[in-house]
Amino acid sequence: MPSRDPQDERRPGLRLHVVTGKGGTGKTTVAGALALALASAGQRVLLCEVEDRQGIAQLFDVPPLPYEERSIAVAAKGGEVYALAIDPESALLEYLAMYYRLGRAGKALDRFGVIDFATTIAPGVRDVLLTGKVYEAARRRTKDGDLIYDAVVLDAPPTGRIARFLNVNTEVAGLAKVGRIRRQADSIMTLLRSRRTAVHLVTLLEEMPVQETQDAIAELTAAELPVGSVIVNLQHRSPLDKAAQAQVADGELGPRDVVKGLATVGVEASTATATGLLDEARDHLARLDLQERQRAVVDGLGVPVVELPRLTDGVDLGAMYDLAHELRSQGLP
Repeated sequence: MPSRDPQDERRPGLRLHVVTGKGGTGKTTVAGALALALASAGQRVLLCEVEDRQGIAQLFDVPPLPYEERSIAVAAKGGEVYALAIDPESALLEYLAMYYRLGRAGKALDRFGVIDFATTIAPGVRDVLLTGKVYEAARRRTKDGDLIYDAVVLDAPPTGRIARFLNVNTEVAGLAKVGRIRRQADSIMTLLRSRRTAVHLVTLLEEMPVQETQDAIAELTAAELPVGSVIVNLQHRSPLDKAAQAQVADGELGPRDVVKGLATVGVEASTATATGLLDEARDHLARLDLQERQRAVVDGLGVPVVELPRLTDGVDLGAMYDLAHELRSQGLP
């Protein structure tokens, strides 16, 4: 087995990481970075998606993922990231083959559109199938009894529906009060509500994402689903020190001062250019002020907070490893 990192003991027993966030906050990027962070501790990690967007394939620059686990990245200490795109139709076919031995019959149902019909009219069943596959992967073992994956990371639906998506027991209550589907839902909920699971929420320091994060934490808590960390993504870090910020804010720094300052480093600039730079600096300070006010709200949520910087050169695999290092340096996972 790969060697272990001492940081793995920070949250002993935690194996399923659910990553959610408002659209546009970068939750898929964060989920990928988290998977790499886990793998960098020598773990074998499965990264799953359930929204049929092929976001993981795009993020790691690999071909579109089939309904099959594939290796997409390696990390230090022998760690490796596998990925799986879960769709409800394939999950239902697998479920029918596994529990009802309906291999060929299940495929016949698929050809007639019965499976698509069933997962459309019964959205609760759809979520049971999606979360059920994650549940199966998290518990799967080798013939020797060892877990196949040390950790599973789920790129989950957005915060607006995360509590409903995870609370599958409630979703199927009116559809299956007894029987195999109900037992499956109960087993899934046992895992999702256990100390082995954490739901991480990705946000930006803007009003709407922070409000959705706040609402989602309340809903998850009410559903007895374990909240992990709030991950503040795309954080603006100022190139201006406090003194320069104060000069811009107070109007002490004028266009002529900017022109002279640029000249000292060999850059010629017109007054118009300097004026434009000062306007951008004031906009930058307004953004920092907004971040500070929203960060105060996030700090008041009562959960651990992790920060990830805005990457000026975009996100590629190298940048993903950098984000993974940031997560580990701040104690996540």
